[in-house]
Amino acid sequence: MTDGNVLERSYMDLIIVESPSKAKTISRYLKGKYQVDASGGHIRDLPQKQLGVATDKNYEPRYVTSPGKEAIIKRLTEEARRADKVYLATDPDREGEAISWHLQTVLGLPEGGKNRIEFNEISPKAVEKALGNPRTIDYNLVDAQQARRVLDRLVGYKLSPLLNDKIGNGLSAGRVQSVALRLVVEREREIAAFKPEEYWTITAMLQDGEKKYSPFKAALEKHKGKKFKVSSKEQADAVLAALAAGGYSVAGVRRSVTKSHAPAPFTTSTLQQDASNKLGMTAPETMLMAQHLYEGIDVEGLGHIAFVTYIRTDSTRVSSDAQAAARQFIETNYGKEYLPEKPNFYASKKGAQDAHEAIRPIDLSRTPDSVRKLLDKKHFNVYKLIYERFIASQMAEALYDSMQVEIANGDYMLKASGKALKFAGYTVIYADSKQEDEDGGKGMLPPVEEGNALLSLGEKGEQKFTKPPVRYTDASLVKAMEDKGIGRPSTYATIISVLGKRKYVEKEGKYMKPTEVAYRITDMLVKYFPDVMDVGFTAGMETKLDAIEEGGKDWHAVIADFYPPFEKQLRFAKTDGDEVTDVLCNKCGSPMVRKTGKYGTYLACSNYPACSNIVSEGKTEVSETPCPKCGAMMVVKTGRYGKFLACPNYPACKSTLPYGEKEDAGQLAGRCPVCGKPTKKLRTKTGKTYYGCSGYPACDFKSWDEPTGEKCPQCGGALVKTARGTVRCSNRDCSYRIKAPKAPPAPEA
Repeated sequence: MTDGNVLERSYMDLIIVESPSKAKTISRYLKGKYQVDASGGHIRDLPQKQLGVATDKNYEPRYVTSPGKEAIIKRLTEEARRADKVYLATDPDREGEAISWHLQTVLGLPEGGKNRIEFNEISPKAVEKALGNPRTIDYNLVDAQQARRVLDRLVGYKLSPLLNDKIGNGLSAGRVQSVALRLVVEREREIAAFKPEEYWTITAMLQDGEKKYSPFKAALEKHKGKKFKVSSKEQADAVLAALAAGGYSVAGVRRSVTKSHAPAPFTTSTLQQDASNKLGMTAPETMLMAQHLYEGIDVEGLGHIAFVTYIRTDSTRVSSDAQAAARQFIETNYGKEYLPEKPNFYASKKGAQDAHEAIRPIDLSRTPDSVRKLLDKKHFNVYKLIYERFIASQMAEALYDSMQVEIANGDYMLKASGKALKFAGYTVIYADSKQEDEDGGKGMLPPVEEGNALLSLGEKGEQKFTKPPVRYTDASLVKAMEDKGIGRPSTYATIISVLGKRKYVEKEGKYMKPTEVAYRITDMLVKYFPDVMDVGFTAGMETKLDAIEEGGKDWHAVIADFYPPFEKQLRFAKTDGDEVTDVLCNKCGSPMVRKTGKYGTYLACSNYPACSNIVSEGKTEVSETPCPKCGAMMVVKTGRYGKFLACPNYPACKSTLPYGEKEDAGQLAGRCPVCGKPTKKLRTKTGKTYYGCSGYPACDFKSWDEPTGEKCPQCGGALVKTARGTVRCSNRDCSYRIKAPKAPPAPEA
């Protein structure tokens, strides 16, 4: 009650998530009982243009408001102040926990308050259950995220300037990104160094003696009881002659029923691999579609709906409720014979965090067929993949009638095998790419028995060569990173995206090929930072981050173990090859040091950073062009776009000109409409042509098109001639134009 005996207004509880799409989905499910708003991801982070890590104060990070988040913070602060209760419902992982912690800190929420809720799926049941079980912030998760963020900042912030100084501008390095790039580069070098070896396959087309059944193919396998490899044409001819001269008989028959167990439901990496193999989608593209399916999509007639569970996971575990629902669905739609006696369980990979369920559909009644017209093609394809893989994971094994036949011919033994589907099991809904290839080419063999004589329809030798390793695809690089323990589910797609955006790799079809700069980056980093670039070291760091999450490991100690040796390597990398000279700095008198940069050698003051004097080394090439500002003869310099002319009186005079043939004062072309002097045809540093007055600097007229020397009769602007010969006014607001005369017709033959 207030002093005026007026009831104080009661406000709804507030739920804060990261994504506006996620907020929309949850708001729809809660039917207006709660206010739901989004932070748009992190509201605080390390500063963009500063290190932001106190390496001399226990590696404490300095957080600042994320750019553009001021208005969001102000809005959320007002909403939190008015709300009776604030719930932080960010994603259920380290990054989500850190976002909640930042929100708690910035919004001034109680540090020990139970305001953190999490759910693996965005469904009414899951959200209501989470609201009934709030908890405090898990600082082990926060510390694991802080450790990763600080590690990545230290590596990226320190290595990237080194690359830019030694190799070229616009380059970046990353703790995991650079190791992934090393995998791609080393694979390409394996391919280049590969020397193909010749070998021959020997096959015979055979048929039963009574010709009741279709012919079948058998391949040479052994000679005198030992594995035999034919490596030359001479050998192949000898074997073919011996087989043709001999007779074939069945030496042994083995019949069996083989089983193929259903695959586990998707983890992040297996989803990316399957989407690449089956749908031709990149890892970043797959994760974008999956993220939309997780957060919710506007569906006509139904509103905002979430389709799948959390999509960043390395676990194959599913809830008992989801498992029971899947078994009921299978029995109803496929029959009891497709249901295994006991539910299928799958072991997660060694080292998996197992924090969340595998990726699965939220509601099995939303079958792919029922939502086909509600989703666009890419969202539908990813949903169908997730749905069918999950259903298949709880189905019975597929059974095959298999048959293997050994066929003798003198000292040689051939082998034939066949396979036919006996019971479809899980393959009625799902088959992986490898299985589709296997099942597509093998039928059942004829019912031959041991001792049967076989007729030969001919032998064939085929020359082949061993093949080099295959370049990485999105799918195989994700699998390699997962198998080697590099990165985590949430980072795979980002790493692949960065490699492409930075032009470190280019795609040839679906395969990754490293660019020239990728080799230089990899070689330099491997030379100076062997630990950072070591696959085992990087995987070990992931294990240490997991130990922080599990508790009992101080994150500062992990950084303290890493950084001092890394900093020592960094200092050496910066100065390796430096040579102290007898030249004295013309600013402070200290000895100059000869260094090597991306443009060659130069001299730098040894008193850096107190003195940052840098001078070019070697003979300076003096041009025949006077400086347009001070008259000194300009000198030739080399920059990122090649050679250019610069005033020798720099920094007092900072004039530059493009470097051209002979004197780069420019070829005379056109006439200045301001002063009447001829204009010069010049080039910018990027090579683009423009026209400038030869009277510069007294007249600074410039034009992209050749000036005629005349002025526009309508507005007084300069008239210019375009490449097509049309004369027009240079004033874009003026319509004056004289079309180029048409060329005379060609004389008749």
